[in-house]
Parts: sequence; structure tokens; C-alpha cells
Amino acid sequence: MTSELLDIYDDEDNPLGTASRQEAHAKGYWHHTFHCWLARDTSTGRRLLFQQRQDTKDTFPGCYDITAAGHLTSGEDMSQAARELEEELGIHVPFTYLTPLMTVRYESKGTAQGTSFWDREVSSVFGLLSNQPLEAYCLQQEEVAGLYEADLEQALALFEGHIPFIEAQGITSGPNPEKTRRLITPDQFVPHQAGYITSVCRALMELPSQ
Repeated sequence: MTSELLDIYDDEDNPLGTASRQEAHAKGYWHHTFHCWLARDTSTGRRLLFQQRQDTKDTFPGCYDITAAGHLTSGEDMSQAARELEEELGIHVPFTYLTPLMTVRYESKGTAQGTSFWDREVSSVFGLLSNQPLEAYCLQQEEVAGLYEADLEQALALFEGHIPFIEAQGITSGPNPEKTRRLITPDQFVPHQAGYITSVCRALMELPSQ
């Protein structure tokens, strides 16, 4: 994980060169990332899919987060970064199938695995409507602890502060995946910038049904 080489940028997004992922997170270099949020339509409405990060992650281990996301390695463009869908979820999706939702800049500081981090990202955010059930995904055990889904309107209400928790159904990663149900609160998610997840939820509601 720490051997990834990233292109790094200054505060105005001018290139500065390259740095390892470990160095970028230690020194707070801006770098580019790919976010893709998945939703699916069911007989009871549209649902939001999100992953649980593995406990070994270098930032926000064990937290719930974007369905699939990752860093752009040095020289990589955004269309190539869509590989994260196949790596983390086991699905091959052409980049042209993704709907651009927004671009966000965000920085966070914290400690994980006994090491301090300063993560500064420029993230291109995409949406995808994929109607396959949770059991059809093949999760990357090293990165993803589980994949969960919850009612999209309820998720929006959660992050707008109207309800205290949502009920989510999920499947764990590993050689023997297990179905699970959890009550999830907003503070169990990676703390993205204010309004980010609510904006994503609203954008996913607007995706045309397949």
C-alpha cells in the first residue's frame, strides 16, 4: 500500500512532482482520487451501497465509506482509476458508463495504525446504477471488510440530521461471506466535508432508472 507513487500538487493544483502514498499522507501533499458511489433500484425503492473499510487501512480504518474509491497513481488518468470498481468490488464497468457527479477538495488529519496522517485530496466523484444484488459482488478482502446497502432516502435523512440511524443489510468479505444487518449512525462514516454525502445522495436520486 505504501509503495504507491502519486502525482502531488500545490494548493492551486499545480504539479509538484511525485511522492509515495505514505509521504503524501505524512506531509499533506494534495493528490487526486477517484470516488464512485453505487445505487440500485428495488421493489421498495432506490438503495445506496457503501463499503466498510478494513481495519488495516492507513486512514479511517473500520469506517463506512464510498462504495469504491482510490488514489490515482503517477501518470494515471481518471478513466484508468475506474479500475477500483473491479479491484474492490469485482465488477468490470467501462468508464463511459459512469455519471460524473462533482469534484470536491477536502483535507483531514488523524491517526491510524499508530501513525499520524494529513490527507489532502482532490476527488472526482461519479455515480453508477447497478442492480445486481450484494451477493454478486466479489470483495477485495485486503481493502474492504464488507459491502452494505440502505434506503437512499433514509440515507439522505440520516446525513441531513433528521433521523439518528439507518438500518443496513450487508455482506462481509473473505472466503466465506456472511449476510449481516446493522444499525449505522453518521459518525461511523469517514468524516467527509460538510454536505458531501447529502449532495451525493441527491445526485444518485436523479440517475435515470435502467
